[in-house]
Amino acid sequence: MSNQFTALKTIWIKECIRFTRIWVQTLVPPAITMSLYFVIFGNLIGSRIGDMGGFNYMEFIVPGLIMMSVITNSYSNVASSFYSTKFQKSIEELLVSPVPTYIIVLGYMGGGMARGLCVGIIVTILSLFFVDIQIHNVAVIFATVLLTAAVFALGGLINAVYANSFDDISIIPTFVLTPLTYLGGVFYSITLLPDFWQGVSQFNPIIYMVNAFRYGFLGVSDVDITTAFAVIIAFISALFAVAYRLIDKGVGIRH
Repeated sequence: MSNQFTALKTIWIKECIRFTRIWVQTLVPPAITMSLYFVIFGNLIGSRIGDMGGFNYMEFIVPGLIMMSVITNSYSNVASSFYSTKFQKSIEELLVSPVPTYIIVLGYMGGGMARGLCVGIIVTILSLFFVDIQIHNVAVIFATVLLTAAVFALGGLINAVYANSFDDISIIPTFVLTPLTYLGGVFYSITLLPDFWQGVSQFNPIIYMVNAFRYGFLGVSDVDITTAFAVIIAFISALFAVAYRLIDKGVGIRH
């Protein structure tokens, strides 16, 4: 057990060193991007929109923007890191070592979560320059951000397993992740949508993550919080099982 913990800690530390060493590329750009969102959507457009869900527009979108930064960075960190190990053939050293597959999955997942949380903290600090953040339930905030980071870190790992080139790791974020995020209630309440589109929105998992996170800050949500956590945990379980099986079978790795 101690050897497994050492292996897990080593992978996790390696992943953390990787993104902190190039912090100008991994931590600064998300901060700049989110600052632009705060200025454009919060200050300029938000002042014309008025209240949303009983709060001014800036207060309403801040939790969603924080969550959006966590999602994209948790995903991209693992996708790029794991594919790099495949490209450099260094993943083979890990596979032939006596490290259990679940430790490999947990190690990369932990690295992705670490970057997502770091960016989330930076964006939260930046948001304080634009709005006074309210906190309704700290436990819900921490639970939601940790579980959501885990979901998308696992998603990034699966993407990297199947990727055959560096271009492949940008396809899912561009054509799947970005649309789901923008349609995930970050900038609006789904109660504004017609009944049909409200029903369609229920199939977007990011709706549950954003609303659970918003509930932690503002105490309002468009979905049931228990349902939201059930959906997030179900995704973690399913994605972990898929990632475990793919790496255990050597899909996209062993030739």
